Amino acid sequence: MSDLDDGDGNVPDNARTVPDEAVLDELFATIESRKRELPEGSYTASLFTHEKGENAVLEKIGEETTEAILAAKDDDLDELTYESADLVYHLLVLLSMKDLDVDDLRAELRDRF
Repeated sequence: MSDLDDGDGNVPDNARTVPDEAVLDELFATIESRKRELPEGSYTASLFTHEKGENAVLEKIGEETTEAILAAKDDDLDELTYESADLVYHLLVLLSMKDLDVDDLRAELRDRF
């Protein structure tokens, strides 16, 4: 199950047709939509309503970071890519929880050049 597939097989129609350069924006838009609508059965929505609050997402970020590190250590590039995607997804959820967005992240990265 991908994090866009909320467990019920409902992946957004455009998920596989979004150009690579727009995928983070589309993913973030989906996260924001799930935050607003809180659809039943949605993994993303469950992160916004979890009894642990933002700690649930923080724990996932820690877990995915560890998994990415281990994959890198083992030179498992497929697993590193997979775990990195999970890490970015959960980071985007955290940004949404804090009322930040992809543009805030872009601006910070741009300022570092």
